[in-house]
Amino acid sequence: MRIRVDAATTVSGVLAGPKALRATAAAPLPLRGVAVVLGHGAGGDMTNAFLSAVHEGLAAQGALVLKFNFAYTEAGRKAPDSPARLLATYRAAAAWLAAQPAVRGRALVLGGKSMGGRIASHVVALGDPADGLLFLGYPLHPAGQPEKLRDAHLADVRVPMLFVTGTRDPLCELTLLRPVLAKLGRRATLVLITDGDHSFHVRKSTGRDDAAATAEVIAACVKWLVKRSAKPS
Repeated sequence: MRIRVDAATTVSGVLAGPKALRATAAAPLPLRGVAVVLGHGAGGDMTNAFLSAVHEGLAAQGALVLKFNFAYTEAGRKAPDSPARLLATYRAAAAWLAAQPAVRGRALVLGGKSMGGRIASHVVALGDPADGLLFLGYPLHPAGQPEKLRDAHLADVRVPMLFVTGTRDPLCELTLLRPVLAKLGRRATLVLITDGDHSFHVRKSTGRDDAAATAEVIAACVKWLVKRSAKPS
C-alpha cells in the first residue's frame, strides 16, 4: 500500500496478517490482539531479509504487522533523512495502521530494526500513543563512539520496551546498555542473542546459523508481545 507522509510524499508499506485458516478456536494465535509497526535500519529498506523474517514471523502468530520505507529509501537515496523527516514518516505509518478497522481492539506496538526502532522511541517519547516499543538491535551509540549515547529521551518513554540485542553488537556495548536499562526499571526487558552482531548474524562456531538466530529473535518478540496483547472485542 501507499502511506501518505505529506502533500508531496508517499512511501511504500506492506501489511502482513495471519492466515485465516489458522485462526481457529481450537488453536488460537497468541498475537491476535497485537498490531505492530516495524521501521527499517539506516543501511537498508523494508525488503531487508531479517526485517522481513520478523515481519512474517509475527504475522504467522496472529499479529497485524506493517513494515514500511522511510522517504529517503523510497526515493532511492542512501543518506537518511533529517530527524524531523524520519519522525514524520514513522508517524504517518503508525497513524495509517492505527486507522485500519482490523486494528481496532488490538494493542499497538511500535519499533523496528536499529534506526527504525530508535525513531519509534522518539515518536513515543514525544507523546504519540503506543502500548509498547520493540527494539531489534537498538543503536545505543555509533560504532566506535561509545561516548555518544542515544538514550536521554528514553526517560520520557512510559510504555514497556523490549531490547533484543546481539552480544557482539558494535553499536550497543552491553556494559553501557545495562546501566541505561537499570534507569528504566521494569519498563525495560532485555533479551540477548548469543554471538549476534548488529544484524543478528552469528558465527558458524556457535553451532547455529543466521536462520536459527532470527528464530530466537522472533520467539523472544512473541513471548513479550503476548503480554502486551489486548483482547479483541
